[in-house]
Amino acid sequence: MKILHIDETFHPAFGYQSNPLAKFQQRQGNEVLIVTPTKEFIYPVYKEFGDNGEHLDQQDKAYEQSTGVKIIRIPAKGYFMKRLVYGKKIFEVVDKVKPDVLFVHCVETLTAMRFILKNPKYPMLFDSHMLSMASNNKFAKIYEAAFRGVITPKIKKRKYDVIRTQDDDYVNVHLGIPREQTPFISFGTDTILFCPSADIREEFRTKYNISEEEFVVVYTGKLTEAKGGKLLADAFQKKFDIPITLVCVGTPPESDYGREVQELLNKSENRIIMFPTQNYLNLAQFYQMADLSVFPKQCSMSFYDAQACGLPVVSENNNINLDRCGYHNGINFESGSVNSFREKILQFANMSKEERNKYSRNARNFIESGYDYANIAQQYTNYLQKARVNFR
Repeated sequence: MKILHIDETFHPAFGYQSNPLAKFQQRQGNEVLIVTPTKEFIYPVYKEFGDNGEHLDQQDKAYEQSTGVKIIRIPAKGYFMKRLVYGKKIFEVVDKVKPDVLFVHCVETLTAMRFILKNPKYPMLFDSHMLSMASNNKFAKIYEAAFRGVITPKIKKRKYDVIRTQDDDYVNVHLGIPREQTPFISFGTDTILFCPSADIREEFRTKYNISEEEFVVVYTGKLTEAKGGKLLADAFQKKFDIPITLVCVGTPPESDYGREVQELLNKSENRIIMFPTQNYLNLAQFYQMADLSVFPKQCSMSFYDAQACGLPVVSENNNINLDRCGYHNGINFESGSVNSFREKILQFANMSKEERNKYSRNARNFIESGYDYANIAQQYTNYLQKARVNFR
């Protein structure tokens, strides 16, 4: 099949869904292309990570050479209420490619809605990355009502599948899309790239003067308020009863909040090793050298990368994290509680080696049981094939 992904957020150096998904679909024998914006309209989140698109051309070329996937970048008109707006160029590119099937990522985007409203020329599949917990403002209510009134009837009539990438009922409750049209396929990870490695653990620890006996906690991600940057810094303010080192991969934002987080980390009574935001391909080593991965707030796709490296996780006790850590592969702490967060970190640090190894094996087994992108990509391909059959 010739599969055309339309993804406003694609970046070859970051591990969001379409990056590994397209790679593995190409390996299946499909011809895979991705349409995404030019660097002037790079997804704002990447700028928070310190990437302004300066090296995007080289990164695109390296991704294409290593995967066989073709990247097509087109300019946009700009942003409207934080949503990307394409001109007619997006439809011209699709007609030029003539795909067997279109995969339009994020049904909530203006781009997806425009494709839904047009008379369909090609089979289409959509997905949604939204969570109910992220839909709690006045604008969201207005937007969702408009979506239910105009877009959802088209989705129902044409029987488009909208894949839920989170085990959450946002698209059903808030957008009114029938449950039978919203199958769930989880995010996952590349288990070839992310895997346990004793050699890398030893090499990394030697390079940064970390002893094998030292208990290392790793955090990878934004140090923003939404991700709990201050909660992380507060948890490491006072010295733990035993030596615990925090390896923090990410840079605080240029804001009052970010400066406060950095100041707290600088004043920590524990050892803190800071690294700037890393290319997705370089992240595995940070999990491979550590003993525990932490996620102070919300949910993170990095959870799957950490677990694939055999790393147990401590995360806040929201519903999704409770489910993810329900296999003796991690522990949840009371949301927003510094004391609870510290207690769970210490719980792991004080575990026997045998008990910790059990968590580590369970983490890797959890990923291999259903969160390997090689298998996930096949599930998506099956739904793309279904879309082709239904279109005929």
